[in-house]
Amino acid sequence: MYTGKHVNLRPLQPAFIMASTGEVVTYRELDARSNRLAHLFRKCGLKRLDHFSIFMENNSRYLEACDAGERAGLYYTCVNSYLTASELAYILVNSESRILITSKAKLDVAREAIKTCPKIELCIVADGGGESDRIVGLADATKGLPVTPIADESLGTAMLYSSGTTGRPKGILRPLPAMMKAGCSGRR
Repeated sequence: MYTGKHVNLRPLQPAFIMASTGEVVTYRELDARSNRLAHLFRKCGLKRLDHFSIFMENNSRYLEACDAGERAGLYYTCVNSYLTASELAYILVNSESRILITSKAKLDVAREAIKTCPKIELCIVADGGGESDRIVGLADATKGLPVTPIADESLGTAMLYSSGTTGRPKGILRPLPAMMKAGCSGRR
């Protein structure tokens, strides 16, 4: 879900309401959060067509991570939150992810998985604090970053994984059109 069109038309309308907690996140809030995260991706050196993964339960930060990937022209993989550390590590390595976004609830599994994933440069805890240079809290990592779109905003998409036929999941990488920009894709 790209928030650009909605934030201009209905900034104070709820983008979503968390059923379990009643938390309301408006389009303006979602847009600001995803813009900050997109800026963090650029600050970390991720460029168009690079990859990150999301490993967390359904929470209010999930859509923010997806939206930031969409607006930064990145591939992102939403990893099943019930996987083991070795299964998560396989997907992180196979997808060539450079950043992992996780939650406090899944941090123990994520921490174990990234031990065998040298290409994971940063693990971001979406709803918690950091504990090292490699495992950081989202709020601290995005503090002070702009709430406006990144300069080179372009369309990104999810990289899905199938169950595979060999017992290992297979990544399904859909090519992104070279000229498709988020601002001219009809999604604003």
